[in-house]
Amino acid sequence: MAVHLRLTRMGRHKRPFYRVVAVDSRSRRDGKYLEIVGTHDPLPEPAVTNLKSDRVLDWLQKGAQPSVTVRTLLRRSGILKTFEESKKKPNA
Repeated sequence: MAVHLRLTRMGRHKRPFYRVVAVDSRSRRDGKYLEIVGTHDPLPEPAVTNLKSDRVLDWLQKGAQPSVTVRTLLRRSGILKTFEESKKKPNA
């Protein structure tokens, strides 16, 4: 089972709100998910993103692949940099 980190849409018409979720890659955009790892609200200036960094790092270490948009959110929050640095450290 391939796991992806991607956005699922919530909110009402023309008022989007997104959850960042870990999902099986075969499921639909708003279908069943494994875990909610954060939220993203694009409407305020600047956009508000809340992520559970420990859970996101855990999924990334297990091999989850972020979507392009989620990768951008992770880069902006600094989580992706933390993950890249943890990969470079030799495990003792």
